[in-house]
Amino acid sequence: MIYFVCSICNGCNSEIEDGLSINALGAIWHCQCLCCLHCHKPIAMDEISNSERKYHRLCYKEHCRPNCYVCRKKIPSSKKGIKYHKHPFWEDKYCPSHDDDGTAQCCSCERLQACGTEYIMLADNRRLCLECKESAVMDSYECKSLHFEIREFFKGLKMKVEKVFPLILVRKQALNKAEEEKTVSQNGVVTRGICLSEEKMVTRVSRGRNKQLVGMAKEESQRVVREPKVIAILILYGLPRLLTGYILAHEMMHAYLRLKGYRNLNTILEEGICQVLGHMWLESHRCSTNNAASSASSSSRITPSATMSKIGDQSGFEKSLVEFCINQIETDESPVYGYGFRKVTEMMVSNHYNLKDTLKWIDM
Repeated sequence: MIYFVCSICNGCNSEIEDGLSINALGAIWHCQCLCCLHCHKPIAMDEISNSERKYHRLCYKEHCRPNCYVCRKKIPSSKKGIKYHKHPFWEDKYCPSHDDDGTAQCCSCERLQACGTEYIMLADNRRLCLECKESAVMDSYECKSLHFEIREFFKGLKMKVEKVFPLILVRKQALNKAEEEKTVSQNGVVTRGICLSEEKMVTRVSRGRNKQLVGMAKEESQRVVREPKVIAILILYGLPRLLTGYILAHEMMHAYLRLKGYRNLNTILEEGICQVLGHMWLESHRCSTNNAASSASSSSRITPSATMSKIGDQSGFEKSLVEFCINQIETDESPVYGYGFRKVTEMMVSNHYNLKDTLKWIDM
C-alpha cells in the first residue's frame, strides 16, 4: 500500500497540490506565498537573502540593513553579507570601522559615542557619557556617604571592618603608579581601584648548611608584617555611584582580608572572594524597591538599611547600569577575576555557606 503525504504551505496553511513549490527558510511555500516583507512581491529561490528572513537579496541590501548606532547610517554590505559589531550587553549594532577610527567610548558603560550625542572629557583624558555623568562621583568628599554605606553592608554580613582608613578618589595616573588591581573589560585591562597595605622588608642572615662564619653568611630578603595595616583605598574618580560602590566593595574586601590576617590565599581565590562581595552589593541595588529586598536577601542574607534607602532613587539608566555591572562580573572570562568569581560562587552554593563561612573554609 502506498501512502501520500500532503505538504502544507507555510504562507497560507493550505495544501500544496500538483504544481511548483519552494522549499526555503525551513518550510515549504506556494510560489506566490513566499513574498518579500519589503516590496511584497514573490521571491524566487535565487533571490532569497541570507538574512533568514523573507526578503529579496536586493531589497534587504538597500532597504532593510540595520542603522549603525554610532554614525546613524546604514551598515555597509559586501558580497559576503552585512558585517557589523554588537556590544555584548547593550546590543548596539555599529560599523566595525568605529572600533579603531577614534570614536570615543564611555569609560564607565563602554558605549561608543553616537553621532549627535555629547561626551565629557575628564582631566585624565577619559570620556564619560552624559547618562553616567548624572551620578558620577567626582571627589573624595562626595564619596563619604558611599564609604559609610559599604561599611554598613560589611557589618550586616557580620564582617565588620574595624579599622578606619582614607578613601581617596584619584586620576588614572595615580593608580598606574601603584601596584594595580585590574578588572578586565571588553577592550582590555582597566585599572580602577587599589587597596594599599603596609608591608616591611627586612634582610635576614642565613649561615648555610655547614654553619659558616658570619663573614661567609648569605643574606636574603624576607617580608615581615608585624601588624596588619591598610593605608588607604584609591578609586578612579568620575565613575557613576553604582560602579564606584562596586569597586569600593571589592577593594574593601581586600582590606578586610589584610586586617584579618588572611595572607596565604592564592590570587585567584582572593580576587574571586572580592568579586563575589562586589556582586552581592550590586544585587542589593537591583532594579526596583519591590524586588530589592528579595535580591539582597537571596544574595547576601541581609538588607542593609543604608543600601535600601538608595534603591528607590535610581533612574532608569542606573537600573540598566546595575545589570551591566552584574553581567560584566558573571560573563568575565579572565583566568583570575572571572574564574575566581565562579570558583568561590560554586563553593558557596555547594556547601550552603555564606561568604564569611566560605572564607574560613578556604583558609583551612
